[in-house]
Amino acid sequence: MSSQAIPLSVLDLCPVPQGSTPAQALNNALALAKHADILGYKRYWVAEHHNMTGIASAATSVVIGYLAAGTQRLRIGSGGIMLPNHAPLQIAEQFGTLESLYPGRIDLGLGRAPGTDQATAQALRHGRGDGSDFPQMLDELRGLFADPQPGQRLRAVPGAGLNVPIWLLGSSTFSAQLAGQLGLPFAFAGQFSPDYLHSALSTYREHFQPSADLQKPHVMLGINAYVAESREQAHFLASSHQQAFLNLIRGTPGPMPPPVADMSELWLPHEKHQVMSTLAGTLIGDELTVAQQMADLIERTGADELIVSSSIFDQAARQDSYSRLIKIAAGIQRPV
Repeated sequence: MSSQAIPLSVLDLCPVPQGSTPAQALNNALALAKHADILGYKRYWVAEHHNMTGIASAATSVVIGYLAAGTQRLRIGSGGIMLPNHAPLQIAEQFGTLESLYPGRIDLGLGRAPGTDQATAQALRHGRGDGSDFPQMLDELRGLFADPQPGQRLRAVPGAGLNVPIWLLGSSTFSAQLAGQLGLPFAFAGQFSPDYLHSALSTYREHFQPSADLQKPHVMLGINAYVAESREQAHFLASSHQQAFLNLIRGTPGPMPPPVADMSELWLPHEKHQVMSTLAGTLIGDELTVAQQMADLIERTGADELIVSSSIFDQAARQDSYSRLIKIAAGIQRPV
């Protein structure tokens, strides 16, 4: 059996640091994408969130075009587009346009959650439902990407015949089972749903049916990671994300806070437990520590790829963390 280094990708929520603006957050995303392109990352995905002052990637398709135009080799995609927020025809046209402009470089990751609060979801969906019709919407979207049939009246232009690669995203077993049944690649949101990790991956692999898209199961695992010169510095960097999640569970989300040396005075014991449970499995520490953590993660999950989110306040420290991370990944082999 042969082996190769674990492929590594970037998941960017386009965080807006305190004291900054969405425009600067998008400039930071482009700078990080260019950095990742040079380093040899495989993909760079951005996620759809709405009505959140700390995230600048709401117009996800537009951001993808911006990042694709500024990079050369990376596959740029969505992690993900929340399909029930949109008409399938709109997404087919948007991603058909992106694929036409940047052929062979566009990924379409799809989720079924709203990516926002209920009031905003209602404004986006205008009564179209709660996402329970996701399988039907997905089938319609895939049909719009397929080669046009004689007499077909509804076509995505551009989009028809382009067969943009589709991934299903999930934080539980629903999309895992659907991805397996359809023979599609599956990306699991381990960065915020560690409790469902093993059940979702088992469900996906158990239900997998080979397809024209994929002959065997393919899992990309989302994970948070913070790598620095020392363990102390890595934990310091990670405190921005911990504060942001603390604010979210308190119902007061906002821009990403600067890091702090000590979180103990900022949260109550039950809040600390909720934050740390949700962010469990985070890769964090110096290079030697994270190398062992990553190797253990690959062995436990059998993931085929990792996609890494690093919500770091300082742009230079963020790029340094990704530089260290891909150096680590180059030394970790997985069977193929």
